Amino acid sequence: MSPDAYDVPAGRVERPRSQADAATVTAAGERLVRALATTTPCEPVRDLIGRTDVAAAYLVQGHLNASRAAAGARVVGRKIGATSEAVQTQLGVDQPDFGVLFDDMGLDDGARVPAGRLLQPRVEAEVAFVLAEDLDDGPLDLAQVRAAVDHAVAAIEIVDSRIRDWDISFADTVADNASSGLYVLGSRRCTLAEVEPVGVTMSMRIDDVEVSTGIGAACLGDPLRAVAWLAHQARLFGEPLRAGQVVLSGALGPMRPVAPGSTVVAEISGLGSVTAHFPG
Repeated sequence: MSPDAYDVPAGRVERPRSQADAATVTAAGERLVRALATTTPCEPVRDLIGRTDVAAAYLVQGHLNASRAAAGARVVGRKIGATSEAVQTQLGVDQPDFGVLFDDMGLDDGARVPAGRLLQPRVEAEVAFVLAEDLDDGPLDLAQVRAAVDHAVAAIEIVDSRIRDWDISFADTVADNASSGLYVLGSRRCTLAEVEPVGVTMSMRIDDVEVSTGIGAACLGDPLRAVAWLAHQARLFGEPLRAGQVVLSGALGPMRPVAPGSTVVAEISGLGSVTAHFPG
């Protein structure tokens, strides 16, 4: 799909509605809650909610994330998934999705990744943004998004799936909090006066072997366009983006599986590098 399809629409847009009943949503949500709690992959939830009912999938995601919040986790941002054509092809989907970042998901540059938290980890490199202003009102266009960004950093997103063998449809990955896992932020912070996200280049290495490359324009045409898309979706679903939140804008190139004992380094021009160590 052309990146232009993700421009913020003019006029009123209605939140999608689902035909799934509350019992079905709860059953699907509890399947994922158990998988998360036991670190045991589960069967896909599409057998309950279907492959294409996006509204139902986000209701299931809400159930999963409510269980995290009830256990004390605090929302600190959002992630956008499947923004690059390469990742869409890998996952067999044709549109982006979004999920929630909690306070126990973020790691510092060079951190050792808590392997016990992960089931089937894969890594991807992207531009992350930290917001200085709320994105809850106004047109939510590129100009407003740009003005709302405090700084950008290089990031490694450690994606994960509670679904067995990554056997996912679009509804499965949405329901599973957009296949979120953990994330690592680089230490170099740059304003948008210092770096232009659409123009960056990315190289990601696992154990000194280059495994993924990409450019800023691979992320919905511009990582800031991806944030504008997310801002619109977040407001549509009643939970707008807020100042201080982290936004992972989406992969710039293919994601790759990572094994215990590996070290992942992503370099993004203008933003420097970010490193994650996976214990053996």
